[in-house]
Amino acid sequence: MNSRLIFTLMIFLCFSSSSFAAKQFRAGAATANISPWMGISINGNMTDQKGTNLHDQLHARAIVLDDGENRLAICVADSCLIYREIFEEAKKIIHARSGLPVENILMSATHTHSAPAVVSIYQSEANKEYQRFLSLRLADAVLQAINQLAPAKIGWGVGSEPRQVFNRRWKLRPGVINKDPWGRTNDLVKMNPPAGSADLLDPAGPTDPDVPVVALKSLDGKPIALLANYSMHYCGGVGAATYSADYFGAFCDRVQQRLAADRQDPPFVAIMSNGTSGDCNNINFRDTPVAEPPFARINRVANALADVATAVYGKIEWHDWVPVKSAQQEIKLGVRRPKQGEVEQARMALDKTTARNLLPEIYARETVLLADFPEQVPLTLQAHRIGDLAIAAIPCEVFAEIGLELKKRSPFQQAFTIELANGYNGYLPTPTQHKLGGYETWRSRASYLEVDASVKIVDTIAALFERVK
Repeated sequence: MNSRLIFTLMIFLCFSSSSFAAKQFRAGAATANISPWMGISINGNMTDQKGTNLHDQLHARAIVLDDGENRLAICVADSCLIYREIFEEAKKIIHARSGLPVENILMSATHTHSAPAVVSIYQSEANKEYQRFLSLRLADAVLQAINQLAPAKIGWGVGSEPRQVFNRRWKLRPGVINKDPWGRTNDLVKMNPPAGSADLLDPAGPTDPDVPVVALKSLDGKPIALLANYSMHYCGGVGAATYSADYFGAFCDRVQQRLAADRQDPPFVAIMSNGTSGDCNNINFRDTPVAEPPFARINRVANALADVATAVYGKIEWHDWVPVKSAQQEIKLGVRRPKQGEVEQARMALDKTTARNLLPEIYARETVLLADFPEQVPLTLQAHRIGDLAIAAIPCEVFAEIGLELKKRSPFQQAFTIELANGYNGYLPTPTQHKLGGYETWRSRASYLEVDASVKIVDTIAALFERVK
C-alpha cells in the first residue's frame, strides 16, 4: 500500500469517526424537590385555603435530549399555574450556566389543584418567597439533567385511556335556568353540572384519550426516563388544606415501580405532563356520584395511566439517534377588559357587602382587578421536534378540541400538546365555545384572552411545526 493511499485512508477514518461522534445521541434526567413549607395558600380553589399538610412530595422533573448539534430540555413542575416571569427567570439561570438557548427549554405546570400558590387568582395570593424558590429549583432540575447526559436510546409511541377522561361542559335541556355570576341566563352550557341529573343532554365538546409516551434508556437497556401526556385536568379529593401532586405525581411513582427502576444510579425519572384538558376532568356526569375516600380517584387514574404507559414502553421502537429541534415565537393577544361602567358597578357591589366567598363578589373583585390589565398581553409559543414526533407548548388551559386540531395539522407522524407551558394566560376556549358560555369563558384573571385567541394560537403553532420540520 503506497503512502498516498494510506494518507487518504487515514483522512477518511478521521472524518468518519468525527461524523459518528457528532451523531451520538445523549440524554439525561433529574428531579428537584419543590415541596412547600406549611401555611402557603393553595392554588386551585375559588376561596383561599392555607396548606397545613403535605401528603406527597412535589417535584420539578426534567429530561434533556442532545443530538450532537442541538439540545432540548423539558421540565414539568407539580404546580397548578406558573407565571411566565418565573419560568423566564429559571431559563436565564440555565442559559447562563449551561449555554442552553432559552427557546430550547420547555417548562410547564401539571395543574394539580393542591399546590402552593404561584399565581394570584381568585382569592389565593401568590407567595413571593416560594416563587423565587421555584425558579431556582426549576433551573436546578434542568441543570442536573444536563450533568447526567450520557449516550442513550430514545423511542416514542401512543396508547389510549378513554375510561378516565370526560368533558365537563354540558348542554342542558331547554327551560333549565343556568345563571352566571352576574345573574345573566345566556349560558348554553354548564361546567361540572350535577352528575346523573335528568337535565343533562350532551357534552359540549370532545375528549382526547391519547396517552403519548417518550422514553429513554441507556445503551445497556437501563430505563432513564419516561415522559407521558394526558388531557385530563386533575383528580382532587386530597382532603382539606393538603398539598399533593395529584395523579401526576402518583403516576410517576407507579411507572417507576412497574419498570423496576427504583433506586437506580442515576435515578430514573418519570414525568406526566398535562395535555389539552381545559374542558375535561375525571367525572362521568352520566352516572350518579359515589363518595370515595381521599386519594382513591387519584390512585385509580394513576394506576390506569401507568398500565397504558408501560405497555407502550414495552412496544417502543428504539433509536440510536434522532434529530431534536426547537422553534419559539412570541405573539400578542387582546385582553377582554371590562368597560368602565362594569368596573364601577363591581366596586359598588363590593362596597355594599363584607362577603367575599360568594360567586358574585368573587367575580366583582376579578372585574376590578382586570381593569388594570393591559390591552394586549404577550404569549410564548413553542414547537419541538424529536425525530418524527412534535410537541407543542401553549401557556393556557387548552380545550381538547384545540389539541385534536393541532394533531391533524401537524406534519409529523405523532404530535401532542403540553399546556400551561412557559407561562399562564388563562383558559383557551374556541370562538364557538365562547358563544356557548360557561365558567371557562367567564371574564376573570382565569379567562381573559380575546375570543379569537385559539385561532391565532393554532395558526402560529402550525407555522412553528413547519419550522422544526
